[in-house]
Amino acid sequence: MTTPAPEPAHVRTILRPGPVVTREDWPTAPVRSIHVVRIGGAGMSAVARLALEVGIAVSGSDSQDGQFIAPLREAGARIGIGFDASLLADDVDVVVVSTAVRADNPEVAAAHDRQIPVVHRAAALAGLLAGRELIAVAGTHGKTSTTAMATVALRGGGDDPAWALGAAVPALGRNAGHGSGHVAVVEADESDGSFLAFAPRAIVVTNLEPDHLDFHGTPENLTAAFDAFTERLVPGGVLVVCGDDAGARALGERAAARGTTVQRYGTGDDEPWRLAVETPTAHGTEVVYATPRGEVAATLAVHGHHNVLNALGALAASHAALPAAPVQSLLTGIAPFTGASRRFEKKGTVGGVTVYDDYAHHASEVAATLAAARGIAGAGRVIAVFQPHLFSRTRSFAADFAHALGAADQAFVLPVYAAREDDDPETTARTITDRAAPGTSVVPLDDREQAPALVAEAARPGDVVLMLGAGDIVEDTPRVLDALRAAGAQA
Repeated sequence: MTTPAPEPAHVRTILRPGPVVTREDWPTAPVRSIHVVRIGGAGMSAVARLALEVGIAVSGSDSQDGQFIAPLREAGARIGIGFDASLLADDVDVVVVSTAVRADNPEVAAAHDRQIPVVHRAAALAGLLAGRELIAVAGTHGKTSTTAMATVALRGGGDDPAWALGAAVPALGRNAGHGSGHVAVVEADESDGSFLAFAPRAIVVTNLEPDHLDFHGTPENLTAAFDAFTERLVPGGVLVVCGDDAGARALGERAAARGTTVQRYGTGDDEPWRLAVETPTAHGTEVVYATPRGEVAATLAVHGHHNVLNALGALAASHAALPAAPVQSLLTGIAPFTGASRRFEKKGTVGGVTVYDDYAHHASEVAATLAAARGIAGAGRVIAVFQPHLFSRTRSFAADFAHALGAADQAFVLPVYAAREDDDPETTARTITDRAAPGTSVVPLDDREQAPALVAEAARPGDVVLMLGAGDIVEDTPRVLDALRAAGAQA
């Protein structure tokens, strides 16, 4: 691994040297062994997977088992459940952490005692992908899908890229891979400023809206971090922004004023990469894109206007990294992509009621997912079960969540998922539901165990049920399906 360049001093980032993350003593010798704390997370497991694929020994730990741990063990990683200093082998060269790892973690403390460098996940990822032409995908939402789409687009164009993203993707088989080509695609995380570890050939920004204010403090600080990120482009690099999003468009305008090459995509007549035709079908979306290389067309396997735009952004970025590839070949690579895990993922149909899982945890994501569901429900209704993620986000955007959920025919709001935050008994589901507009049905649940029965009671044939959130709501989805089966058996 190599040392990333220093981040701008005026932008707050978890990559700065501190009690958890250090870079002053980054190893100059080749890294032979890494230890990944919270290795079961989607982002952390991606680092572990890439390290294993280049021959680096990997150990790690997490508080509980999860979907990524068994595949990593099969690939050769040594993983313990629970945090314990004894899990650090004698030959560990680097300990990798994320923002979710607390400073008093016993493995982090042991690493400091032993003078083992402790680095942030993004810095480790940048090192593992050094030497590749890098596409980095950022934005308040849409990052995972766009990253995966860019990866399959590059495959369609004849490259075998490396990739690292924040979810499992059926089309790719896993959430990270080293590939053999000269391009890499990464999901770049703005939540803690750690995307400043990367020096990309192309950056995609799907949107820029206020979020992660628990870290950045103000929308202005978040915007400053994105500005700094665009300055990380290598000479000759390209910034690709969605012209339909005000924040992303303004970001592109500021970057262009500094001399950066900017490509926009969207629905406007002035966009170099433009959505010309969008026709939803039962099995996906027929699209025609107008591009600088002429019109291209395909039937995408994804639903929703937001995904159609994500595909266009991925197309523009993959063309920037692989300019010799025909644009139609890149789009052909995207066409069969069905989505990432928990991104409008169909989980089953019971008694004519279809249930989807979706990671939506920002108000705009909730609104977009509900719109996509409305598009396929036809005469059926849309029922949403939403688990708010983070007390700070719930407080800051309660009115926005209430407005978005009001688009459902029936919405249930679960208790807040704390994630990395301490409990806040004053912030509850009612923080959102109390702001719902008159005439909408946005109902708070004090106990998440109520949800399956309430959904089964409300749903009828033809309805679409959405299980929304970035926490552990995924565990409730099988129970909802079971409740629908039980209701059908009793009918």
